Amino acid sequence: MSFDETYRAPQQADAAREALSALRAEVSKAVVGQDAVVTGLVIALLCRGHVLLEGVPGVAKTLMVRTLAAALALDFKRVQFTPDLMPGDVTGSLVYDTKTAEFEFREGPVFTNLLLADEINRTPPKTQAALLESMEERQVSVEGTARALPDPFVVCATQNPVEYEGTYQLPEAQLDRFLLKLTVPLPPREQEIAVLERHARGFDPRDLSQVKAVASAADLAAGREAVAAVHVAPEVLGYIVDVVRATRNSPSLQLGVSPRGATALLASSRAWAWLSGRSYVTPDDVKALARPTLRHRVQLRPEAELEGATADGLLDGILASVPVPR
Repeated sequence: MSFDETYRAPQQADAAREALSALRAEVSKAVVGQDAVVTGLVIALLCRGHVLLEGVPGVAKTLMVRTLAAALALDFKRVQFTPDLMPGDVTGSLVYDTKTAEFEFREGPVFTNLLLADEINRTPPKTQAALLESMEERQVSVEGTARALPDPFVVCATQNPVEYEGTYQLPEAQLDRFLLKLTVPLPPREQEIAVLERHARGFDPRDLSQVKAVASAADLAAGREAVAAVHVAPEVLGYIVDVVRATRNSPSLQLGVSPRGATALLASSRAWAWLSGRSYVTPDDVKALARPTLRHRVQLRPEAELEGATADGLLDGILASVPVPR
């Protein structure tokens, strides 16, 4: 790397951080509140990871992802997952062209930057697996030919936590493919009043013309490069491992966090540290990202569930018990 390139790199990283920090203000033009969820989505984009959004219907999950794509000038597509959805409906398929008398590949909706997989648990496991293969390999293979997906490619999958009739629960091995599981809460009273005020003034959630592109794929690329340079001390690495190992030894959990989960916690902590303006990771960064990164990677024992235990509560207890490096 030349001297000029070495000098420009920090400037590009600072500009990228400012642009990505402006996303929350831009998304708030269409979505009231949910700053923590938006920040989680930005962290996933920086880590090239996928997100599972969980919340009851009507809390603006779809609107949030659409608005984020508009504010980043990224290509966006949405798939409504249904019981009759086939793998080819997601990945694409070969179609016979009568004019050329040949088969040609027609791209499915996965060929995009930001894919919203709405109610992913409503489609059969075969179709879920087709999407999750694309998430892991970042390519689609049809008839032996591999076709690369665009970069960036991030899946935001939603699921409803209260309605399980006619759903196909994601197996633990597939849940592990998601970098983060973000809970989209119901808004507090003041924010709900603000939502109604916007609609009373004529707000149309289908019209995002007021949302401007404040960042781009180039900013994400510069951010990813800067995140990769964030320093992680050996003591912090040991802390991450101690937290993960504690989930495996918890008597309330029948499934703890795998080494893949540990690397995910490392990646998300580095991204959060960089977004916070630091070039190093602290234990507080690890604590801040532990719940969204690990809550879907643990499985409670039935007796713990009967006693009212939750994944978040157990993770909080583990974080309180594991010694923090000084």
